[in-house]
Amino acid sequence: MTNIKDNLLKYKSILALIILCIIVSVISPTFLQISNLRNLFTQISVNAVISLGMTFVILTGGIDLSVGSIVAISGAVSAVTIKNTGSISLGILAALFTGILVGFINGIIVSKGRIQAFIATLATQTVFRGVTYVFTGGNPISGLGDSFMKLTNSRILGIPVPVIITIIVFAICAYVLTQTRYGRYVYAVGGNEDSSRLSGINVNGVKNWVYIISGATAAIAGIIVTSRIGSAAPTAGSGYELDAIAAIVIGGTNLVGGEGTILGTLIGVLIIGVLNNGLNLMDVSAFYQTIVKGLVILLAVLIDKKKAN
Repeated sequence: MTNIKDNLLKYKSILALIILCIIVSVISPTFLQISNLRNLFTQISVNAVISLGMTFVILTGGIDLSVGSIVAISGAVSAVTIKNTGSISLGILAALFTGILVGFINGIIVSKGRIQAFIATLATQTVFRGVTYVFTGGNPISGLGDSFMKLTNSRILGIPVPVIITIIVFAICAYVLTQTRYGRYVYAVGGNEDSSRLSGINVNGVKNWVYIISGATAAIAGIIVTSRIGSAAPTAGSGYELDAIAAIVIGGTNLVGGEGTILGTLIGVLIIGVLNNGLNLMDVSAFYQTIVKGLVILLAVLIDKKKAN
């Protein structure tokens, strides 16, 4: 019985996803239709990309509340670059550079400034959102051309481009965390920062890079959002940080760091996506959907605490 209980707790996210899919498919048969599944995977791509990057941060015991603002400012920089140069490639590079720069700033504040990550990124969240409003004049930037919109609104071999981007980001993040020395350092710092420092690990360097990774993935999400709607709004990405944190927690990553997987995060994203999709198919009000999502997050945290005990 003890082994069964341990296995249930270990694979709780996968079991929850399977059970949720069964329930939703029984209540709404349209859930399993190819068109709906394709739409589901496309919708979760933005949250997936953000969550995969933020997993690195949370594994070190930190948090990044600025990812929503990074989505907005990266999208705005990309849009302005494309309008001024006519080059989609330059627009993408500008967005990535912006995300990496913002992530670097977050990392320096947390590691060198020794400010708690929650406070530091809460402050930068506000600052970068304000910078986006100033940069855009508070107005959406549109007229980016059909080619840019087709970038993420098309399919390759029947698979939506945002889904392909998500798969690539997942593969890279999984490789870094499981197959590289840096990945082991991330877990070590999250498990015990003082011991990691004493063992010769450059703790500040590890922290800097996790925020850079988080900033880069948020920038990729910003490119996807801007391309899909054909404009860059200063309000883009609002609340995305909460969805990302929810997915990571539901996926089994410990908020104090040192425990979690990239696969678990992806499963967490799928759980939230299936839940939202199922509630939409059942015509449940968006207000009630927020309540349900909050209860699911609370349940995930309680189960994780039970597992730790």
